[in-house]
Amino acid sequence: MPALDHAVCYRALAARDARFDGQFIAGVRTTGIYCRPSCPATTPRPHNVDFFPTAAAAHEAGLRACKRCQPDAVPGNPDWNRRDDLAARAMRLILDGVVEREGVPGLAARLGYSSRHLARVLQSELGASPLALARAHRAESARALLAGTALPVADVAFASGFASLRQFNDTIHDIYGLTPTALRGLARSGRHGLRAPSPAAGGSGAIAVTVRLAARDPFDGPGLVRYVADHAIPGVEEVDAGGAVRRRIPLPHGHALVTVRLDSDRAGVICTAELAAISDLAPLVARIRRWFDLDADAAAIDEALGRDALLGPLVAQQPGIRIPGAVDAAETLLRTIVGQQISLPAARTVLGRLAADVGAITGGEESAGGLRAFPSTAAIAEHGPAVLRGPARRVATIVGIAEELASGALAIDVGMPAAELRARLEALPGVGPWTAGYVAMRVLGAPDILLADDLVLLRALRASGAAESAREAHVLGTRWAPWRSYATLHLWRSAPPATRRAREDGARTAHRRRERA
Repeated sequence: MPALDHAVCYRALAARDARFDGQFIAGVRTTGIYCRPSCPATTPRPHNVDFFPTAAAAHEAGLRACKRCQPDAVPGNPDWNRRDDLAARAMRLILDGVVEREGVPGLAARLGYSSRHLARVLQSELGASPLALARAHRAESARALLAGTALPVADVAFASGFASLRQFNDTIHDIYGLTPTALRGLARSGRHGLRAPSPAAGGSGAIAVTVRLAARDPFDGPGLVRYVADHAIPGVEEVDAGGAVRRRIPLPHGHALVTVRLDSDRAGVICTAELAAISDLAPLVARIRRWFDLDADAAAIDEALGRDALLGPLVAQQPGIRIPGAVDAAETLLRTIVGQQISLPAARTVLGRLAADVGAITGGEESAGGLRAFPSTAAIAEHGPAVLRGPARRVATIVGIAEELASGALAIDVGMPAAELRARLEALPGVGPWTAGYVAMRVLGAPDILLADDLVLLRALRASGAAESAREAHVLGTRWAPWRSYATLHLWRSAPPATRRAREDGARTAHRRRERA
């Protein structure tokens, strides 16, 4: 990860440019404080300020968080999705709570490196060790919970991933110079972060919380909600007339019943969840942020694509477009495989039937909200042959991939490089480049994937006279790097209606012929 440019960062700080909030930290030597770029305090002189890629690096330099601008209450750093190097992949896993669940050795094993090498790379590139980065993330989660929930301080400590109340108190004091109770009062005055009316008990002893998650402007939340509605599996997901999305999400200690609605006051979403354990809150937040692509640098993306002659009008018509992410990697892969050969409405029907039939066999009950969880990979591997309908080859592909996922032979997570994920998927029988690219785009939030052989994308390009074939689309797409995933989304939105019945899932025709051979 390249070093921060002091001159560029200082210009953003001097301009109090909120677009850079979360992308770097400004540390002032003379005060011992670190701030977000948009902090309203007097701008320090250039020679008195240092810039850090993470809050953890600022902590390691002996700085404390600013009480005025509360630099932790901002959208996350878009670099963790934009970049695909070791440091960025490690940060994606740290934000998902891997260090709390598996320790630094588990984090290193997922990334394929030794703990020592990983620590050396993160210290060199991000200015902090894996433990320091995880500690900073826990502190940020705690500040947000203190700001916006009525959870007792002890519950906040364990929800944030701390092993003990003493460790929690010491960390909060080291980073913020305050007790947790004092930080709660200060953070609430800023009206940022997460909130909950009370730590109420939900159905079956679940813990109910509500969280507010910020995004950078512009934010095309309605477009994401429409995408979820168009792809919703009956009985598994639903979108009501007001645009609230409901479903169950698998988390380390069990499924959470989640409702996500757009925040009417500011860019972002408000998520209400019934959790099996309070420690599942931090992983839930990370997954909702990926699901709605909340950390994207929308202004930079729109600026880059808006200069293009073809995409410029589309960007102007719909700014702030976001990648519809994934709440569970295995589920996204299996849903994509099911939909390869059939239309989108047919895929929804098949998936709904699969969820209902497997649930009936395994005894899975609907949640109190009337929604069932998407079947586990183990359940699909065991019962898929009995409940799936369609060509034997397609059923065998679905069941085979479910078996690979259930056994651990195929492991996919947000810490994988996009190229490695695509290569692993394309090595599977029945999986082609379109499916691999689509899954990488959604699971990793990879910003630079152009699905050049997608039928809907090609229909949009042909209608505009820009390209006639997948090869021409690929060449054309090079000018949209590094934002080709967002270009794909704009072209999908602009595509004219199909003139004949066609698969709308986008799998390329050549791949379909190869699978049927």
